[in-house]
Amino acid sequence: MGGRGRWTSVAGWRCALAVVTMAAAGVGCSSGALDPRGPVARDQLGLFTIAFWIAVGVIVVVLGLLVAALVQRHRDAPSPFRGERFVVVGGLVVPTLILLGLMGVTFAFLAAQRTEGQLRVEVDGYRYWWEVRYPDHDAVTANEIHIPVGVDVEFTLRGPDVIHSFWVPQLGGKADLVPGRETTLVLHASEAGEYRGRCAEYCGLQHANMRVLVIAQEPADFERWVEEQAASAVVSDGAAEAAFERNACAACHTIRGTSANGVLGPDLTHFASRRTIGAVTLPNEPSNVAAWIANPQVFKPGAEMPPIVTFTEEEHQRLVDYLTALR
Repeated sequence: MGGRGRWTSVAGWRCALAVVTMAAAGVGCSSGALDPRGPVARDQLGLFTIAFWIAVGVIVVVLGLLVAALVQRHRDAPSPFRGERFVVVGGLVVPTLILLGLMGVTFAFLAAQRTEGQLRVEVDGYRYWWEVRYPDHDAVTANEIHIPVGVDVEFTLRGPDVIHSFWVPQLGGKADLVPGRETTLVLHASEAGEYRGRCAEYCGLQHANMRVLVIAQEPADFERWVEEQAASAVVSDGAAEAAFERNACAACHTIRGTSANGVLGPDLTHFASRRTIGAVTLPNEPSNVAAWIANPQVFKPGAEMPPIVTFTEEEHQRLVDYLTALR
């Protein structure tokens, strides 16, 4: 086999691998847009399905015409697809009708979307984490959003530093967070569960690790959770709090009920109640918390939090014990 033949063979295998990979991603996906768990995401999947099958139809027709033309040329017969009428109909009229149809379906989808919800949630996207506020409950958390099942949730989105994009594929979306502007997005979870979201607009070195966990729970469970989040810290440890303040942690983080009121980093008042740390980078376990405090750059290079090297060994362990008790 010559060089051209080998190249063709390799290219063919690569194309086949790409097709198989895309098919696996679509068919086997259990946590993406192809597995909707709410009416918004279902409507979006329906819109995508319509566009997908129209595209498949266009490809089939174009390939059919191409094959027919090649056959006619091989037979040295006159092509039936010649003439100005065929060019006008096939190249202008039909594509225009298809695009107008898609535009009409899209407008109908957009017009049917809700613009207000029964629960308000404010989300600020920072490099590279999410601050979450419940203005009707005076509760604050980070990187983890709890919502009640069966309720339209109105998200108000802001991007104080750079442009981010909030996207929870199984619930719908996405919407951009633009500095100086507020955007809104209404999502609705039909069933309880954990749904992973992410920033969908490149925002810097750790864009890929700017994730968020949306937890949909029964309304009674949600009300209990949000009441707990609105309360002050439930643990008091004078030595740990002193170490927290002395080593500049309090300049960036808030722990309500103490004198720590920094606003540059996530609110840590109920830190231990969260399932992950570092915007879904690591499970929230004492060993990971200890390693993160010592040097977060190991896990998230480019994060705003620098390594903390000023703790004594005793202070470090005491602070880990304190933070992992803040439920």
